[in-house]
Amino acid sequence: MTSLKALAVRAARRTRSALAPVWESAVVGLLQGLVWWSRLFPVSWSRTIIRSFAWLFGPLFVVSRTARRNLRLAFPEKSSWQIWWMVAGVWDNLGCMAAEFAHLDRIWDYDPDHPGNGTIEIVGADIMARLRDDGRPALFFTAHTGNWELNAITGAKLGVPGGVLYRAPNIKKAADLITEMRAQTMPGLVKASRNAGRQMARMLEDGEHIGMLVDQYWGQGVVVDFFGRRAHTNPTLARLARQFDCPVHGMRVIRLPRGRFRIEITEEVPLPRDAEGRIDVEGAMQAVSNVIEGWVREYPTQWLWLHRRWR
Repeated sequence: MTSLKALAVRAARRTRSALAPVWESAVVGLLQGLVWWSRLFPVSWSRTIIRSFAWLFGPLFVVSRTARRNLRLAFPEKSSWQIWWMVAGVWDNLGCMAAEFAHLDRIWDYDPDHPGNGTIEIVGADIMARLRDDGRPALFFTAHTGNWELNAITGAKLGVPGGVLYRAPNIKKAADLITEMRAQTMPGLVKASRNAGRQMARMLEDGEHIGMLVDQYWGQGVVVDFFGRRAHTNPTLARLARQFDCPVHGMRVIRLPRGRFRIEITEEVPLPRDAEGRIDVEGAMQAVSNVIEGWVREYPTQWLWLHRRWR
C-alpha cells in the first residue's frame, strides 16, 4: 500500500509539472487579452464593466472568507450584512484596479499649475518638492489602499529620484509582462530578492528615495499591534531608516467619486529611538502600522482585506 501511495504521489507531481507550462501560458494569455480588451475602451467604460462583475461575484469566491474573517476581527461591532457589503466594496475597488492597470500611462494628468482640475489631486506636493531638492535620501511607506499602483508613479512624475520595492508574481511569464507594463511609468523598480537590500542601500547612499508596501504578513518580521491584534511586519523600512538615519514619510492613494484619486504624502513620521539615539526598529514599525491602521479605518473598503494579515 505504501509503495502504491508513493507511486500515486510521484505520478501526480509529474502531471502537475507537465501541465505547469500550459497553465502559465493560459494565465499570461488571459492577462494579455484583458489588457488588450481594456485598452480598446476609455478607462471609465472598462472600469464600470469589470467592477460590476467583481462587486457581484467577488464575495462568492472562497478567498472572500478570509476577508470576512479579517473584517470581523477588526470591526467586531459590525453585523454580518455590514461585513458582507464591506467585502463587496473591497471587490469593487479591486475591479477598478484591474481595469485601471491597463491605463496607468493614461490616467496620470496632474498639472501643478492647475492642481484641482484633473483626475489626480495631490496633498503634499510641496513635501515632495523639498525631498527632491534637499539632496538627502528618504523612505516612503504605503499600503494596499485605493489604487496603490499610483504611488509608484508619483515620485517619478514629480521628479523625485528613486525606486519602489515590489514583489513579482510567482508565474514568471506573467511577472515579465507586468514588469514590462510597470516600467513604462515606474522607473527604478527593485524586485524583492536576496539582493534587494544591497540595491536599495546603494540607492540611498546616492541620495535617492525608496518606497515600499509594509501592510502584509511577514513571517520573519517584527511583531506590531494592528487593530488590537499581533501582526508580523517586514522591518526592512525601519532597518534602512536606522542605517541611513533618513526621514520616513507615508504615502497613500484614496479613491474618490467619478474616477478621481487623491494622493496624500505625510510629513515626516516621528520614529522612536533607543538610548543611543538610533531608530528603534520595532518601535518604528509600530509607528508606521499606527498610521496605516488610521488609513484603513478611514476608508475600510479600499484596503486589501483578502490577505491573511493575522496568523
